[in-house]
Amino acid sequence: MLKKTNITLLLALLFCFAASAQKADEILGKWINPSGEGQVLIYKKENKFYGKLVWLKIPDRDGKPKMDIKNPDKALQSRPELGLELLQDFTFNGENVYEDGTIYDPKSGKTYSCKMTLEGTSLKIRGYVGISLFGRTEVWTRVKQ
Repeated sequence: MLKKTNITLLLALLFCFAASAQKADEILGKWINPSGEGQVLIYKKENKFYGKLVWLKIPDRDGKPKMDIKNPDKALQSRPELGLELLQDFTFNGENVYEDGTIYDPKSGKTYSCKMTLEGTSLKIRGYVGISLFGRTEVWTRVKQ
């Protein structure tokens, strides 16, 4: 009898972990920023979430690809903006919130702490310095496939 109970508990626990992983993966896919200037593909590496710039409305300047010219690291200023990993190291907290990550802003060359909240087809991106109270929120929209 005890063995049956242990197996049942183990199976229930495995089901909960699988359901949580599925919920976490709801963020995966392409998202467009509010200005419509760029699209970010959010993907997963191991148990963390990342996002890279995969589309720009205006991908070049004077016929040349836009470069990461505002980056404070001179060695990185020659890399193209298209393909930049803007979102890094997010973990899912189980409540539609992805936290403990960073967001890079190529317009300013600054990296901010960040948390993301998934609400249906909207993704609230909050970048901040120090604590979340001191920050700015943008709402990205899922790109329809």
